[in-house]
Amino acid sequence: MARLPPASRDNVPEHQRDAFDELLRGYGSVPRFGPASVMIHVPKAHLIMNALNQYLRNDSALSKKIQELAILVTAREMDCQYVWNAHAASARAAGVPDALVDALRERRPLPKVADDENAVVRYGQEFFRTRHVSKGAFQQALEQLGKQGVVELGLILGNYSALALLIISHDVDLPPDRKEAILPV
Repeated sequence: MARLPPASRDNVPEHQRDAFDELLRGYGSVPRFGPASVMIHVPKAHLIMNALNQYLRNDSALSKKIQELAILVTAREMDCQYVWNAHAASARAAGVPDALVDALRERRPLPKVADDENAVVRYGQEFFRTRHVSKGAFQQALEQLGKQGVVELGLILGNYSALALLIISHDVDLPPDRKEAILPV
C-alpha cells in the first residue's frame, strides 16, 4: 500500500498549486498508481520530469525498441515491478524479441541478439551491477548508438531509475489491471 495519501490541491505546497492545476488538466484526476502518484506531491518537479520524459519519448535519436529495452533493463536491475509491468508489452510491441524479454525477466543468459540490443543490455547491466561502465561497454554503445544515442541511453537509464526509486521507496501499488506476471526477486 502506498506510503503517502493521495495528493490534493490543499496538501501540495501553496506556491506549487498552479503547477498542480496544470498537471490535473492533463491527467483529468490525481494519478492513483505509478510514479505520477508520488511526483504530483511536488508539482513543479513533476512538470520537469514530464518534460524529460516527453523529450526521451518523442525527440530521442534512439528507436522505440532501444528505448523500451533500456527501460526494461532498468526495471529488471532495480527489481521494479511497476516499471516492468508498464513496459514489458510495449518493449515486445516495439520489436524487442520475446526471448530477450524473457531472459531479462528470468535473469538468464541472453539469447543471440542484435548488436544494438547487446550494447544496451551490457551498458545498463554493467552500470547497475557495478556502478561503472567499462571502456568496452561504452565503446560498444557509442558505436551502435552514436554520441547522441549513448547520452540519451544514460538519460533513459537515469530517468527510469529515478522513477523506480520513487515507486519502490513509496511502496506504490501495481494497477489492478496489470498484465505481466510479478518479477521473480
